Parts: sequence; C-alpha cells; structure tokens
Amino acid sequence: MASFHCLVLASTPERRRSWEELLRSAGHFTVPPTDLDAAGEALAGSDLDYLVLDLRLPLIDLPGLQKAINPGVPETPDSLEAAERRHIALTMRFTRGNRRQAARLLGIARSTMLSKLRKYGLEDVRYDE
Repeated sequence: MASFHCLVLASTPERRRSWEELLRSAGHFTVPPTDLDAAGEALAGSDLDYLVLDLRLPLIDLPGLQKAINPGVPETPDSLEAAERRHIALTMRFTRGNRRQAARLLGIARSTMLSKLRKYGLEDVRYDE
C-alpha cells in the first residue's frame, strides 16, 4: 500500500491528534500546520496527497467548499445563522481574538458579542495563532 502525505485541519487539537494518529498507524505521513496561514501555504505547495478537513472549523465556508467540489450544481444558500457564525469567526481572527475590538467592528455591544461567541461555540477558539 502506498503512503500518502496528509494535512489535517481540525477544530480542536485533540481531534487533529486523533486523526494524525489514525493516519500514521496506517502508514501515512501527516503535515502538522503550525497555524491556519501555514496550512494555506502547505496547500499551495501542493506536496500533499490528501486534506482531512474538520467541517466544524469556524472559518469554513461550506457553500464555497460545495461549489469548489461540484461547480455544476447550484449553490444552496447559507443560513443566516451559519453566515453570522462564519462572519464573527472571521472578525475574531482579524482582531486576533480581541472581543472588544471585534464587537466594535461588528457594531454590537460587547455583551452581545460574548453571547454570540457562546451561542456558536466560538468562545474557546484560539485566534492569535
């Protein structure tokens, strides 16, 4: 059986480690990203055979991914909740996790921001990497 080079992107370090262990036990190589920018560079380098992508990552654009996988199928509109979750995650990444600055950019109160981070499960995500 041939060995493959795989990039694993997961929503938590625990999920990433378990996928990497599974792939290594099957004789494959994993390329650990140090952060999302490094993951993007690894994808651009094209030395990879496979990408294992956790669809729970907060910055994933699922409709865009669907379109990239099957461009001939009309795109299903994203729900307003999913779009809000992704936009908040992008804003938090832009502000490197600064909740006060993110709330200001989004035009909402900091307390509303904290509530939305809890609602979407984004309060423990690291944005400063």
